[in-house]
Amino acid sequence: MSKVTPATRVLDRAGVAYGLHTYDYDPGADSIGRHAALSLRVDPAIMFKSLMTLVDGKPVCAVLPSDREAALKRLAQAAGGKSAAMMAPDKAERMTGYKVGGISPLGQRRACPVLVEAAALDHPQIFVNGGQRGLQIQIAPADLVAVLGAAVASFS
Repeated sequence: MSKVTPATRVLDRAGVAYGLHTYDYDPGADSIGRHAALSLRVDPAIMFKSLMTLVDGKPVCAVLPSDREAALKRLAQAAGGKSAAMMAPDKAERMTGYKVGGISPLGQRRACPVLVEAAALDHPQIFVNGGQRGLQIQIAPADLVAVLGAAVASFS
């Protein structure tokens, strides 16, 4: 597994400190994020997932803890819209350049607004997908928000 991805390149160019962690990806897991947390022996509350959504028909990447679900109405409001829905997996893959199960909020093929769940700021470090199935980036949430130019909101 390559540990250089578009996501890590973004962090390297920004000069942001981060750690990389690999695990055996299980495509059959009920929850990929919880499986990653269990595999890496970390609290699911700090293992964040990236969900590609459509808010009023426009793409928004939602980053939230793997042990929570997005409240789509709150997500839409946080993004300044009226309604939100999950993006179809094939569309998410084409837009981000990543495979489902390996979608990172960093280094996506086509940039879109990013919302980070406010709970991220309660932790000194969180994990986000590194752009490959089985690769996680450990990063300070404030650094993630800054590099992404993300908005922070409560939507889970």
